[in-house]
Amino acid sequence: MEIYECGSRPSLRGPAEYFEGAVRQDPGIEAPAPARVRVVTVTFEPGARTAWHTHPLGQTLIVTNGRGLAQSWGGPMREIRAGDVVWFPPGEKHWHGAAAETAMTHIAIQEVLDGKAVDWLEHVTDEQYRGG
Repeated sequence: MEIYECGSRPSLRGPAEYFEGAVRQDPGIEAPAPARVRVVTVTFEPGARTAWHTHPLGQTLIVTNGRGLAQSWGGPMREIRAGDVVWFPPGEKHWHGAAAETAMTHIAIQEVLDGKAVDWLEHVTDEQYRGG
């Protein structure tokens, strides 16, 4: 058993290569093989969001605070709120982040396949974010 005491691991700033706006990532677990699960708590300040991306084995989000937005490629933008659980199937191109006026925090759960848990793509444009 391993216990990671609260505050024992530093928060990380979401890299501009993969995120727009102020994003903080707090480590959860990166399980050693043969387990494949990776968990991170992500906080998006108002207007902050991920770039478009996919996950080889899918992704689950558990929204823990605030109000955000999520969209799959070609689909409608959806509002997500604290208490919502979101599932993106394997390979589904999507993005997620905070609403324009409200921060949002979620727990992101994904699995690693062949050493990779995510494939990052292009940034979400301001027009896409505004629903245009």
